[in-house]
Amino acid sequence: MKHLSVLGSTGSIGRQTLELVRMYPDELEVVALAANASVDLLEQQVREFLPKLVCVYEKDAAEDLRGRIADLSNVRIVEGMDGLLEAAAMDGVDMTVVAVVGMIGIRPTIAAIEAGKTIALANKETLVTAGHLIIPLLRKHKVSLYPIDSEHSAIFQSLQTLDGERDSFFEGHPSVRQILLTASGGPFRGKTKEEMETFTVEDALRHPNWSMGRKITIDSATMVNKGLEMMEARWLFGLRPDQIRVVIHPQSVLHSAVEFTDGAVVGQMGTPDMRLPIEYAICYPKRKDRIADELDLFAVGRLEFLRPDPENFPAFALAGEVLAQDCAHGQMTGTTLPVVYNAANEFAVAKFLAGECGFMDIPRMIRRAVDAHRIIESPDLATILAAERDTYELLKR
Repeated sequence: MKHLSVLGSTGSIGRQTLELVRMYPDELEVVALAANASVDLLEQQVREFLPKLVCVYEKDAAEDLRGRIADLSNVRIVEGMDGLLEAAAMDGVDMTVVAVVGMIGIRPTIAAIEAGKTIALANKETLVTAGHLIIPLLRKHKVSLYPIDSEHSAIFQSLQTLDGERDSFFEGHPSVRQILLTASGGPFRGKTKEEMETFTVEDALRHPNWSMGRKITIDSATMVNKGLEMMEARWLFGLRPDQIRVVIHPQSVLHSAVEFTDGAVVGQMGTPDMRLPIEYAICYPKRKDRIADELDLFAVGRLEFLRPDPENFPAFALAGEVLAQDCAHGQMTGTTLPVVYNAANEFAVAKFLAGECGFMDIPRMIRRAVDAHRIIESPDLATILAAERDTYELLKR
């Protein structure tokens, strides 16, 4: 029996993780849940899975849930960051699923690693902004981390052909020439900057292939998501920027691939279903029966591969610049520049979703923040969080 702590249980990844628990109740058990403030759904989850600990980040929402589940005497409710850290690292947890959105995921990931918990990571921001802290910590505590992101899961699966089964590639491998990081192109593939100036939130949320949360769907539309995945891949697989190649693949059937030094290319294919990478991360190295629909290549018909369009997706182009500058300071050093890129994007996406700015204002705000930033090398956690706050303050002016 594997005991799980699911951070972000009411989000898209969290809900699908709990779906996997429903499918395999004899092998998976939820002992802790954490969510921000979605009390209605969280109450349903608590009553179904009966975890020992529940963190509700918002204080008022925590009080609301306490009243609702007063009849469940064996469920303890905590709140705030202290509660989130407790849920991440509590005794009895084997694996912590980090599915919260944003840089709020850094501290609970660190707490879980220090407590010796295996990590299933769906939170890009943790490695994007603090990879230079996380990777050494994983090595120190001999903790495994499995990516839930579909692209990084595909790369991880492809790398299993090296030296038998390996569960860590943070140091890279001499047989890897490059990775092919696939992207659907989002709902605006083929559109110009001028056309995208008028696109609405509803337009941006109509992803052609994937069903995801609102923030990540907007990130897909701007291709910021792919930029963040490039930065994350650098840490996950010990890669240089020139070893990370983005390929637009509209069908979302090949989820990513690895090209080896001998010219062989190994990739992972499947239907666009996030339950597959979730299952692989949580159940590794085993595979379960029929998690996703069968891939019918005859129905797919053809697979297309196109070059990215940095001219019309400037936030994606800027991500490449940020990655190159960050690595120029040292492959394992890290700087505050990715923090600023990520924080500016979070700020801008929130504004866009609230109807307070246009779609193409997102890359403009990111560029403004990045250009204004003075880089700090090897930032500690306090410096990382300060850079985030400073970016928000800059963009509020």
